[in-house]
Amino acid sequence: MAQLELFEEEAKGLRAILSVAQVVVSSLELDEVLQNILCSAMGIMDMPAGSIALYEEASRILTLHAHEGLSPAFTSRDRWQVKKGGLTHRILEAGEPLVVEDTSEAAFFNNPMALDEGIRCLIAAPLQIQKKIVGILYLNDFVPRRFSKGRLQLLSILGSFATMSIDNARLHQRTVHMACTDGLTGLYNHRQFKKMLKEEISRTKRYGKPLALIMLDVDDFKKFNDTYGHPAGDKVLTIVAGILRDLSRESDLAFRYGGEEFVVILPETTIDEALVAAERIRRVIESDSVPDLHGAVKSGVTVSAGVASCPRDGDSAENLLKTVDELLFQAKEQGKNKIHHLPS
Repeated sequence: MAQLELFEEEAKGLRAILSVAQVVVSSLELDEVLQNILCSAMGIMDMPAGSIALYEEASRILTLHAHEGLSPAFTSRDRWQVKKGGLTHRILEAGEPLVVEDTSEAAFFNNPMALDEGIRCLIAAPLQIQKKIVGILYLNDFVPRRFSKGRLQLLSILGSFATMSIDNARLHQRTVHMACTDGLTGLYNHRQFKKMLKEEISRTKRYGKPLALIMLDVDDFKKFNDTYGHPAGDKVLTIVAGILRDLSRESDLAFRYGGEEFVVILPETTIDEALVAAERIRRVIESDSVPDLHGAVKSGVTVSAGVASCPRDGDSAENLLKTVDELLFQAKEQGKNKIHHLPS
């Protein structure tokens, strides 16, 4: 009977590993991959709770990406720094799974949040690719447990598949990111702007909220390039992009539209609020671009901008874009370093 139970246990583990292996080749969404890995690991070890946190070596920060069977209070801490000498630090340094079969008997286990959660048993398995740790898989139980050597070996095999899957998903993320961002400035690119503008206008219509659009253009950019060279021109574009990033709210979306033109989508923003935002951008670019160019030029750069809102100035992506483009042209024609909008 004992041999039959052992066989069934091994078969169950192998089925779970096969499931993870299928994810490696069939899924490219990182959080979906991680949730599948977690559930498979919980199944192999017959554990009611667990989580996966990904690790950034440069900042020594772990970020929670998947969890199951844990309270909201426990999982609300979704980002933490690894402290030297702590339990996580020991796991990362050793690069090997840590098994605590009874936390009440482990003198080194003193995590207040884990103790408040009632965790009495813990497995922490580093997920590593070519000796580089990319995350930690945690499995938890609320009663003390004992684990067979065979089960722990199955978990080790699953960990190898898991890291392959994570690597594939991250590569896919990087590829997607490169496809929708501008290589020089790091902002979203023109193609992504067209896609996201339509999405935001659809959301605006659905919920009856305003939306604003700022289109801005670096003044006399061709003359600047001809005078100081293209490397200095590229520097200007990265400075403007950085200012747009710094001044944008979390909900705002900034894009390099093309050449020296930029666009910012401001969801749930009235025309008056957008004008305030545009003026602040214009003013900061005019003042901050001088020191940022490190004395390469005697004066900084300026921008002209058009500002429009939906549905006031256009109820479709095409109409709104046409309006804001015409307003930008007027600002350029009437002296530059200005902001234009349609009167109320």
